[in-house]
Amino acid sequence: MNKVDSTTLEILFTEARSHNGWRPDPVSDAELDNAYEIAKFGPTSMNTQPMRIVFLRTDAAKERLRPALAPGNVEKTMTAPVVAIIAYDTAFYTRLPTLFPHKPDARALFEGKEALIEGTAFRNGTLQGAYFLLALRAQGLDVGPMSGFDPVKVNQEFFVGTTLKANFLCGIGHGNPEKLFGRSPRLSLAEISQVL
Repeated sequence: MNKVDSTTLEILFTEARSHNGWRPDPVSDAELDNAYEIAKFGPTSMNTQPMRIVFLRTDAAKERLRPALAPGNVEKTMTAPVVAIIAYDTAFYTRLPTLFPHKPDARALFEGKEALIEGTAFRNGTLQGAYFLLALRAQGLDVGPMSGFDPVKVNQEFFVGTTLKANFLCGIGHGNPEKLFGRSPRLSLAEISQVL
């Protein structure tokens, strides 16, 4: 497989930023769909694909989220053209007969094993969420992922009676560069790794 060029790396990683403010430019359904069509090919264990997304476009929908937000995340959430609740489905394994057909008994590996279900759903849903953020950037959009919220409140407001749980939030749109902070430092490989 060929390497991507330096411009692509800049778009996806080195020059991309997590945005805190937004221009009013709209985000189309086609842009969201195109990003997902890219992201869905990112690997998950046993092809579990547990990520689920709720897109909040209207002011009324975003207001439902407001009580769960940390104070520092309110303005950037309310002004984002789209806010995605990136969630994961704890019943992901019910789809394994379709998604992992070469192991017909895959569903039985998870049934009744709550810790395995939760860990697999959260881990792989997080991976998929990251793929989706990169795919949004590849579509020319900016993102602002957030952890500053109360997941219990989000689950009560949006997911009661379902098998979904909130993982993280993400503003999606065209970022306002005037609202950016200075880029924060990153750790080096030597600081975070060991070779055995």
